[in-house]
Amino acid sequence: MMMDDVERVLFTPEEIEKKVAELGRRITEDYDGEDVVVVGVLKGAAVFTTDLVRKINLPVQLDFIVASSYGNGATTSGTVKIKKDLDTDIKGRNVLICEDIIDTGTTMANLLKMLRTREPKSLRLCAILSKPSRRIDEVKIDYCGWEVPDEFLVGYGLDYSERYRNMPAIGILKRSVYEK
Repeated sequence: MMMDDVERVLFTPEEIEKKVAELGRRITEDYDGEDVVVVGVLKGAAVFTTDLVRKINLPVQLDFIVASSYGNGATTSGTVKIKKDLDTDIKGRNVLICEDIIDTGTTMANLLKMLRTREPKSLRLCAILSKPSRRIDEVKIDYCGWEVPDEFLVGYGLDYSERYRNMPAIGILKRSVYEK
């Protein structure tokens, strides 16, 4: 039913699983022997974050933050709102931000700036997807799954108006769905 709204699949569940395992191995190697606070950016990165932490072979503390610049629309508003802050004190800690997609970079640039003021030992960014063609604010993605075309993507946590997050694949949403 949801797949009827998808023009084509970009990444299958199997491809996603393989990529998440690869990212987990790289993170484990880079933080060798250190603790990491993994911060998932809700709601979009919930699925990716929970899959990723299971692939990191280190002591991990998991926390979530809600930061958004989209609301229920298809384009960024340019204004970032923190709707739920961290429960964890990150001062002096290794922090890995986990995001579903870096699109314009506006939300993440503001979030990283805010988190740096809390004096973490390190602050890195992991995103399953990056859409560099839409970038307004440059952000360094330390761990990136794939670069993707300028299309409206859904699935594996990515949504349109709170739908499609539970789709196990990542696909391009048909324009007819969001250009009504």
